[in-house]
Amino acid sequence: MPAVILVVDDVPANVKLLEAKLTNEYYDVITAKDGFEAIEQAKKHKPDLILLDVMMPGMDGFETCRKMKEIYEISHIPVVMVTALSEPADRVRGLDAGADDFLTKPINDIALFARVKSLVRIKVLLDELRLRDQTGMQMGVVEEGQNTFTSDVSGSKILIIDDDVVQLKKISEKLSASYTVESISRPETSQNVAVNGGFDLIVISTQLSDTDGLRLAAHFKSHEEIRNVPVLILVDEDDQRAMLKGLELGINDYVILPIDTNEMSARVKTQIRRKKYQDQLKSSYQQTINRAITDSLTGLYNKGYLNTHLDNMVRHALNNNKPLSLMIMDMDHFKSVNDTYGHDVGDEVLKQLSEIILKSVRSADLAARFGGEEFVILMPETDFNQAQDVAERIRRTVESTDMKVSHAVGTIKKTISIGVAYLNEMGDSGAAILKRADEALYKAKHGGRNKVIAAENQ
Repeated sequence: MPAVILVVDDVPANVKLLEAKLTNEYYDVITAKDGFEAIEQAKKHKPDLILLDVMMPGMDGFETCRKMKEIYEISHIPVVMVTALSEPADRVRGLDAGADDFLTKPINDIALFARVKSLVRIKVLLDELRLRDQTGMQMGVVEEGQNTFTSDVSGSKILIIDDDVVQLKKISEKLSASYTVESISRPETSQNVAVNGGFDLIVISTQLSDTDGLRLAAHFKSHEEIRNVPVLILVDEDDQRAMLKGLELGINDYVILPIDTNEMSARVKTQIRRKKYQDQLKSSYQQTINRAITDSLTGLYNKGYLNTHLDNMVRHALNNNKPLSLMIMDMDHFKSVNDTYGHDVGDEVLKQLSEIILKSVRSADLAARFGGEEFVILMPETDFNQAQDVAERIRRTVESTDMKVSHAVGTIKKTISIGVAYLNEMGDSGAAILKRADEALYKAKHGGRNKVIAAENQ
C-alpha cells in the first residue's frame, strides 16, 4: 500500500502542486495549512513523511519541526523542509530543529521522489522497531518512554574516508570537537577498519582519486556487519546524479562540496541520533525483552510474544491500510526424528530450521516458534504473492539442506509444510488470520506434505 505523506503549507496553490505530484507517484497525501494543524494531523495519522513549509504564519516550520521532535509518538517521523531559503545557515537551523533534509523551491521532482523513497524506507524499519517496543511495554518488561529520539550523541564514533588530505583534516578537526573521529586517506584499507571499528557513522567522499566512492558507500550499506551504520557521502555541488543515485542505493544522506562545516555537523548529528534511537529500540528487544519473550531453544520469539504482537500488527495494518501476511510451517514427520535418534537430535534439527527461517526473512519480519515443530512468520507490508514466494523459497531450502546432527548418521534430510494467509481489508483479527494459515497448513499436511498451501480469505 502507498506511503502516507503529510504536506504542510499555508499557500493552497503550493499544497495542490505537491499533492498532485505525490498522488501521481501513488502516494497518499494529507494536508495541513499551518504548524498547529500539522502537529494534530501527524498525531492522528502517523504519516510516513512530512513535507513542511518553512515560512508560515503563527508558527514557522522551524518551530513546528522542533515541537514535533519533542512528542514521543511522532518524533521518529522524517521531516523534509520545503523552502525558498537557500543559505547554508537556514539549512543548519532546520537540521538543528530535527529536519532530515531541505528541498528548495521550485522543487526538483527527481530530487523530491528520491528523498521521499529514501526516508520512507527508514520509517518502515522504525515503525516495526517501535511496535516491538510497544509490545514490550504492554508485557511490562520495558519502561514506558525509556527510548527517545533526542538523546545526546556526543562521543559517538565516526569514520571518515577521503584522500583529499586538506579536506580530510578540515572535517576531522570540526567533528573531533564533539565526536571520536578516525580518518582514512587510503580507501583500500577502509573495509577492515569499518567492519571492526564499531562506528556510529561513516563519511565517504565520492571524489576519491582511484576509487569509486559511491560504489564503496554502496558496498558498506550491503555488508551484513555494518549495513545498519548510517553512511553520509560528500558530493560535488554539480553532481546531482551521484546525490540521487546514492539515495537510491540506500545511502542515508549527503553533504555538498565545498563543505559548509556547520551544515555537515547538523547532518551528522541527525544521522547518529537516528542510529542511537534504533539501537535503543533494538536493545530493548535484544536484552530486556529477550528473556521474557524468546524461545530458549531456537532464540526466536515465543508464542506469547507472537500473540501480543500479532494483534498490534493487525491493528496497525488496518489503521494504515497496509498489507500483512502470515505463514505457519510444520516439519514433516518430526516425531520420527525424536523416536529414532532421540530428543537431543530433534533439538539440533529445530535449531537449524530456525536458522534457515532467519536467513530467509527481512529484519522487519517476525519469526516465532509456535510450539513443538511449528513456526510462524509475520510479514508486515507484504502482499500475498510476495509471502507465497518467501514460503516456497523456505520450503525448497529446507528440502535441499543436509541437517547436521551429533548422531552417528551424520546428517538428516527433512521437509516442511507451510500454510500462508493474508489480512482482509476490513474486520479481520490476529486470531482469524492465524486460523486461516493453520487451516491451510492442515491441507498441506494432509495433501502430501512438503508443499505450500494458500488460505482462502473469508
